[in-house]
Amino acid sequence: MKSSRKIPVVTIDGPGGSGKGTVSQLLAARLGWHYLDSGALYRVLGLMAQRCGISLDDEPALCRLAETLKITFVPQADGSPAQVTVDGKDVSNELRTETTGELASRVAVLLAVRTTLLQKQRDFRQNPGLITDGRDMGTTVFPDALLKVFLTASPEVRAERRYKQLKEKGFNANLGLILGEIRHRDARDTGRSVSPLKPADDAWILDCSTLSLTEVVETVSRRLQARLAETQTATR
Repeated sequence: MKSSRKIPVVTIDGPGGSGKGTVSQLLAARLGWHYLDSGALYRVLGLMAQRCGISLDDEPALCRLAETLKITFVPQADGSPAQVTVDGKDVSNELRTETTGELASRVAVLLAVRTTLLQKQRDFRQNPGLITDGRDMGTTVFPDALLKVFLTASPEVRAERRYKQLKEKGFNANLGLILGEIRHRDARDTGRSVSPLKPADDAWILDCSTLSLTEVVETVSRRLQARLAETQTATR
């Protein structure tokens, strides 16, 4: 464990629809680092629990299910959502629906579930480095991360982005409903007692409401390079 802490980690936290997943993948691809979509772990668990007929309130059963799942990420070079396989089967499209997102938000508030998935997340920390996105990566999972980014945008901007994503994938979508769901999920995630959505004390808050994807990636990349340089200087 001590040796793994020397491996650099960049956490990109923020609310749903802020673009943290796309930014994380593009940054990981640019650097040749590993990538973890932490939110997908909760989406997978919610989806598989529903398929198995497990109540989302049954913490012991959810934890047992989580321990058995073999989850693999295959990042996409163009920054589109990573391919996610569960026990060798591709569930990528199903994970990106609003329904599955709601399931994930419900299981994510359970302390026993978060504890069970904690080590799974930390195991992704491998050389040469890790880029991870989520909602408590910098506060709970990787509190010693080299760079902590809290990426945000207005609910209206995030709703518009999610609407376009769903339409491009051929799903029916209603912008007004998506905006309402985003506001509801924000309230739930920021108000939950277990690992609430909030910036880490030492996080860099970046509002990307008016920034293009390229601008966000370039901005984060410059900040990371500066942190890496500071670290190298400090160890000389």
